[in-house]
Amino acid sequence: MGAEVDGAALLAALRLQVEWGADEALADAPLDRTALSAALPPAGAPFPTAGAPAATRPAASPLNRRAPAGGLLIPAAAPPAVSLAAELAAAAGSLDALREAMAGFEGSPLRETATNLVFADGVPGSGLMLIGEAPGADEDRLGRPFVGVSGRLLDRMLASVGLGRERDFYVTNILPFRPPGNRTPTDAEIALFLPFVLRHVELASPRLLVLLGGTAAKALLRSREGITRLRGRWHEVAPRGEGGGALPALATLHPAYLLRNPAAKKDAWHDLLLLRRRLDGA
Repeated sequence: MGAEVDGAALLAALRLQVEWGADEALADAPLDRTALSAALPPAGAPFPTAGAPAATRPAASPLNRRAPAGGLLIPAAAPPAVSLAAELAAAAGSLDALREAMAGFEGSPLRETATNLVFADGVPGSGLMLIGEAPGADEDRLGRPFVGVSGRLLDRMLASVGLGRERDFYVTNILPFRPPGNRTPTDAEIALFLPFVLRHVELASPRLLVLLGGTAAKALLRSREGITRLRGRWHEVAPRGEGGGALPALATLHPAYLLRNPAAKKDAWHDLLLLRRRLDGA
C-alpha cells in the first residue's frame, strides 16, 4: 500500500513539473545555477573589458585571464562554460564566425533540446538592432527570430512608424536556443550567453538598440528593475564596458507581453514614437 501511495505521489510531482515546462531530462545531475549566476556583474556595474579605465578594470593575472583577440576579461573563478563562451565570442571576427562559434558551443544543455540555432534576422548594417528574450516554438522550427505570433505583431508595430525588417532593422535574442516549454531564461543561461550577445552587438555595429522585454533590458542594462520601470526612456549599453563606447538603448515591452496585455499597447506606442524621433534626429 505504501509503495502505491509513493508511486502516486511521484506521478503527481512529475505531472506538476511538466505543467511548469520542465519537460526535458537534460543531465544525470542538476546544474549548479547559483555558480553560473555568480558570473553576472552586480547591478549597475560595467561589464569588465580590455578597454575599461584603470580605475574600474579588474586586476590582472592571476585573478583574471584575457580572452583571445582582446575581448572580455574573464574572472578566473567563472564556471568553465562561461569562460569558454567568452573566449569563443572574442575570437569571432565576423557575424558568420560568431554564428559558427555559437553553433559549435556545447556548454549549454539547451542545444540538446532545441531543433535549430536561432541567430538573427533582418539587415545587420541597418543601424538599428533589436534584442529580445529567447526563441519560441515557431522560431525554433524555422531557425529565425520573431517569426511567430509575437514576431508578426512586432513587424506590424514597427511598420506603423515606417520600419521594415527587410531594410530597416536587425533582430536577435539573448538566448539562441529555445528553453523547454517556452519558459523564461534563467540567470545562469543569461550569464552563459551574454558574451555572445555583447560580441553580436559589436560585430553588427548598430547606432541604436531596442531591448524587447525585461530579460533583454535587465541583462544588458545590468539592472534589477522591471521592464515597466525601465521602458519609455533611453539608456546606454557599452558592449566593451566603460571606455569602449556606449550605444543609446531604448527599453520597451515585449510583443508577447502585449498579446497577453493589450491595454499596454499604448505604452508601446509611446516607445515607438520615441524611437522614430531618435531616428529622425529630433
